[in-house]
Amino acid sequence: MKRSKLVLQVALLGILGVAVLGSTLRIAQMGDDYRFFDPLVEVKHLLDTRAYRPAEAQELQNAAIMGMVEAVGDDYTIYVPPAESTDFEKQLIGEYVGIGAAVNVEDGYLTIVTPLDGSPAIRAGIHAGDKIVEIEGESTLGKTVDDNIELLMGEPGVPVNVLVERDGERFPVTIVRDRINTVQVKGIERRGENDWRFMLDEERKIAYIWLTQFTPGCAAEVRDALRQVGADTGGLNGLIFDLRWNPGGVLTEAVELADMFLDEGVVVTTRGRDGDEDVDRATSAGTLPDFPVVILLNRFSASASEVFSGALVDHDRAVVLGERSVGKGSVQSVIPIPSDPGAVLKITDRNYYLPSGKSIQRTDESAVWGVDPTEGFYVPLTLEETREVVRARQEEDIIRDDDGSTHVGSRVSDPEWIETELRDVQLAGALRAIVAKIETGEWLRPGGEQPVARAAASAELKRLVDGREQLLLELERMQRRIGAIEDGTDMAAEDVQNDLWPDETVVTGGTLEVRDAEGNVIADLTIPSESLERWLIGAGFEPKP
Repeated sequence: MKRSKLVLQVALLGILGVAVLGSTLRIAQMGDDYRFFDPLVEVKHLLDTRAYRPAEAQELQNAAIMGMVEAVGDDYTIYVPPAESTDFEKQLIGEYVGIGAAVNVEDGYLTIVTPLDGSPAIRAGIHAGDKIVEIEGESTLGKTVDDNIELLMGEPGVPVNVLVERDGERFPVTIVRDRINTVQVKGIERRGENDWRFMLDEERKIAYIWLTQFTPGCAAEVRDALRQVGADTGGLNGLIFDLRWNPGGVLTEAVELADMFLDEGVVVTTRGRDGDEDVDRATSAGTLPDFPVVILLNRFSASASEVFSGALVDHDRAVVLGERSVGKGSVQSVIPIPSDPGAVLKITDRNYYLPSGKSIQRTDESAVWGVDPTEGFYVPLTLEETREVVRARQEEDIIRDDDGSTHVGSRVSDPEWIETELRDVQLAGALRAIVAKIETGEWLRPGGEQPVARAAASAELKRLVDGREQLLLELERMQRRIGAIEDGTDMAAEDVQNDLWPDETVVTGGTLEVRDAEGNVIADLTIPSESLERWLIGAGFEPKP
């Protein structure tokens, strides 16, 4: 009995010892945290009491927090103060309260680019091209887009009164604000309000789905779109899945989407800094029948886009056409700050790895990153070509008619039409490739035989060199301005030197002849863009006397 009592006492002492030790360690840790903030408190006190130009307490606090976050050295770890949390949440989940319209400023006034599907703007009769002259009696003239959007946003069910100008006439319109869920899953053509056409080629049964962001619920929306084209019942022969310009989003949506195409195997592995590991695997339940898939990526496709495409490529379930992706291989958690209601910290706490084990994370030292196009499917676009594709797609996205249709029709099944009208050689190449796969069993490789990794690296090198050249040109121009000011030169003449040739002159596709000091032609160069004049002026070139 005495021995049992002794053992019990020893056990209790051990437990208490552990508890006391644990408590002591926590107190010590808290003490370290408090000591960390001692200099910050002292600096704040000195600024409050001694600074000739004191700052608001909230500004000091935000600056201190942002300074700590920046010290981590991670571009994706950010502090979101309460004042910005609404916009942050809107970007994160693709939802906000407003009138539901894409807008811009034209001729000084807020202008409707297009009302959105099922939006309060459509229900109120707002058309593409309408100018919003006033919002609640306040003129929009001269205001920025963000300033005007702030006036239009509010609480659900609360009306906003606007003055609309259309075809030279002005009239009042009342729009009842509502929650707006931006459409993330789009097809090749809008057939009507909230109704997209996903079948690109009716005869060959080739579908096209454009996912603009991985927001909550997007995987279910994609599955609905695939059901519309018969993908779940064997009625689809091929799919072009467009993830260009997709910045990523919710990782679980990418995993769920990949699981639709894979019946087994690893989709993605995430690892924390201590080596803890989570593995997401595909299951056979709900897997779609097998059909050729082409995924479109470009240098703006990131994060969840890379998880989905990387998983399908690693399992030989799809080919990737386009360009090397961004290379964002990190996962962020959004954590509320309890002591600062509304504030959140988005913090990188894990990295993800593709089924092959590859990390796609890009760093300053990376020679290889992201998800590469499949060999023979590297089809790059210049910046100007990319802009043309975006402009053409935006035109097709506008709701103009009473039925909401854009009336592209059967022309989109013609790769030549896609190239000439939509200016999209990547989509045209994907269609040609998938048609060949269906008809011959072999992929047509629109990118030729050049090695993808080398071509992607060369393209990135060219972008970096061009960017450096532009910076050097700007530095040269700044140096000339500094010299002129130091010499007391009148800068007015230089400031108005904006033209080397008439504005209406089109030089793209022309040639530039370079001669040495003796007049001998040493180079005959093709002019790639209209930016040549700006570069020449920035470098100090002047018209020959």
